[in-house]
Amino acid sequence: MKSFTLIETLIAIFVFTLAMGAVSGLILMAYRTQSYTWQQSIAIDEARKGIETMVKEIRMAGEGEDGSYPIEIAEDKEFMFYGDIDKDGKTEKVRYFLGTVNSGNQTQECQTSTQGSSCSVSFSNFLKGNLISAQVKISVDGDLGQNNKEYVDIYADGQKLATLCLTGCSDCTGTWQGSQTFDVTNFASDNLISFLAQGSSYVGPACPSPLNYTMKAKFEFSFTEDISALSHEFKKGVIDPVIDAGGKISYPSDQEKVSLLTSYIRNVPPIFEYYDQNGNKITDYPARLKDTKMMKVYLVVNIDPNRPPNEFELESSVQLRNLKNE
Repeated sequence: MKSFTLIETLIAIFVFTLAMGAVSGLILMAYRTQSYTWQQSIAIDEARKGIETMVKEIRMAGEGEDGSYPIEIAEDKEFMFYGDIDKDGKTEKVRYFLGTVNSGNQTQECQTSTQGSSCSVSFSNFLKGNLISAQVKISVDGDLGQNNKEYVDIYADGQKLATLCLTGCSDCTGTWQGSQTFDVTNFASDNLISFLAQGSSYVGPACPSPLNYTMKAKFEFSFTEDISALSHEFKKGVIDPVIDAGGKISYPSDQEKVSLLTSYIRNVPPIFEYYDQNGNKITDYPARLKDTKMMKVYLVVNIDPNRPPNEFELESSVQLRNLKNE
């Protein structure tokens, strides 16, 4: 019986290794494709369920508990209306929208331990989109008890904002004093902002242990940005009516409960389109609020537009029953 030579054995091993590598690559590719397809199907199912619920709720839109007209916002990618969506006998304010606005906040502190000195902080790389607004709340503590002598000058990017604790502060309380809030939108638009707290020449190392500082400052920076070019999250917000002690009904915006419906909406066209009683499309915004009798909802779903399968489109029409005869 003829045996394999060493060269034949090496060639056989090499061919076998290549074959196994090819098979493993095919299996991995198939797995990735199947995984992606499965994720895409989940995203489509989420969007389908969302659009079914949305259409059902929009169909029942009616007056708010405070007498507000059924439709409050009618934008291309945001629709706010009133409706008893949970059938509890109370009308909620409901908002469906593409998440186009993001908010954030950061806090930093600094301190100094020498006479009449300063300390500083910087905030950077906080923006993902375009800045809408920015604010900072600044508080201080330290050797600040002498009115008009012991105080702290505050600067943003080298420009003076204000003077804190010129009067009304105390020495070394261990708590924050002199708090003020400033609009710093113009300073923060370049995605970088620096603050400096400069103690007056009278601010000295008078704070006893365990404080051990001359002056310290806290900077609570917050911002709001437009991320419409980046956002693909379709969300739902709900506000329950609130009755105050005097019986007045309101819908406080800070009590909105927001939930995520799907993260993969790729709409360039409008999500919402509005039609009058004759089926004519309404493009003028004020008319959308008072003349809308029917709507079309359109969602484009794709978890990764850079690879197949192609975008999946969902579309549905809904008639606002309580408005069709108005």
